[in-house]
Amino acid sequence: MLHSCYNSFEGIGIVKRGLFITFEGVDGCGKTTQMKKLSDFLSSKGYDVVLTREPGGIGLGEKIREILLHFDGDVSSRAESFLFLADRAQNIDKIVNPAVEKGQIVLCDRHTDSTIAYQGYGRGVDIRELMRLNDIAVSGRKPDLTFVFDIDVQTSMQRVGQEKDRMESSGIEFFNRVRNGYLEIAKIEPSRVKVIDATRSIEDVYKDVSGIINGVLTV
Repeated sequence: MLHSCYNSFEGIGIVKRGLFITFEGVDGCGKTTQMKKLSDFLSSKGYDVVLTREPGGIGLGEKIREILLHFDGDVSSRAESFLFLADRAQNIDKIVNPAVEKGQIVLCDRHTDSTIAYQGYGRGVDIRELMRLNDIAVSGRKPDLTFVFDIDVQTSMQRVGQEKDRMESSGIEFFNRVRNGYLEIAKIEPSRVKVIDATRSIEDVYKDVSGIINGVLTV
């Protein structure tokens, strides 16, 4: 049975420097909408917010995103993984690290957990190897907080609609594995990863997001 927020919040302290927050979940979970709502809220409170995404940060990341989502041909699971990792290294080096070091709050649409959930649990690429490669790509930068927006696959596919990109066309069994992967990640790192029931209305979901954020920041 789903609950509005699966993990109790243990707290990571009031932010005095930069903060790195990531948003995760299967396609159609609503994470991008929640990220934008949180960005608007934090900006209204005077925080300096930077938005980014993986794949697809500015410049090189946009080129990699186009390949990953729209390449018309076979892509091996390992090649797919390395493309995501290359995009991640660029995002960390050129966007995330400089912003956090300036004291900004970085909100990122997908990050390392997506690679573990999608390429590891979903595609069957060795998870330990992916974790090692992720460590290389981020060069020590870990999210301070991660939201996982959890919905059943049938609902997620309905939200995505008929027009799907290459990743969104991977099938129900694949996305069930991805969803279970996210839940496993949350079990392993409950202090960082907060699972939220995303089957509810946008406002009800955001109440959980804002409640967790209130435990992190003096807003």
